Amino acid sequence: MTDPGDVRASDAEREAVVEQLRVASVEGRLTLAELTDRTEAAYTATTHAELAMLTQDLPAAGAVPAPPVPVREGRKRRWFVGIMGDSKRRGKWRIDEELGAVAVMGDVLLDLREAEVRTDTVDITAVSVMGNVKIIVPDGVNVDLEGMAIMGDKKVDVLEAAPGMNVPVVRVRAYAVMGDVKILGDSRAQPLKRGFAAWREHWRQMHGEDWRELGRQLRTEGRELRRQLRDQHRDLGRGY
Repeated sequence: MTDPGDVRASDAEREAVVEQLRVASVEGRLTLAELTDRTEAAYTATTHAELAMLTQDLPAAGAVPAPPVPVREGRKRRWFVGIMGDSKRRGKWRIDEELGAVAVMGDVLLDLREAEVRTDTVDITAVSVMGNVKIIVPDGVNVDLEGMAIMGDKKVDVLEAAPGMNVPVVRVRAYAVMGDVKILGDSRAQPLKRGFAAWREHWRQMHGEDWRELGRQLRTEGRELRRQLRDQHRDLGRGY
């Protein structure tokens, strides 16, 4: 009899898990890195057991949602400004509105990897005048960069997801005048010591070493069971 967890997953079931992950992110249960990592894993999952592992620490689909996040009155965008100096935002923080970054002969760093993103899309306006704006995102998100650069540079260096995946979107409107606006993926930035890295390692082991070890155990138990059955048949033949 087939174990229910070994049943092959369908495309519709994968998309349902991706939607459950998106809702969990909007509710503040996942960081942007965790959402991106689990979304990628959902699209590559092959069985129900693999999909279940992605949501085992989240409320079941259709459960009572978390209370909505209060809307901030009078603030349409949260600004980070560096004028002849530095402005940095990294670590744990919440994104529930549009962001603005302005660097004038200075530097602005926005690290989104550990942020709790309460919106479906992260919208950022980045302005650099003889300065640098650097935005760090998890590899696997889709980055939509538009704007203009005059005697400056705007570029994306991110390992994006395969076409057709419903992954998080970071939309950047960049305006660079003798300055730079750069969006870098996790592989191009200093690594973070965060929980989802350990989770990713567990996922890799589940598809490799753990499955091989499980296979070895099952083969060993199978050989032992066959040996016991042979001994029983032999004993029956001898009249014991």
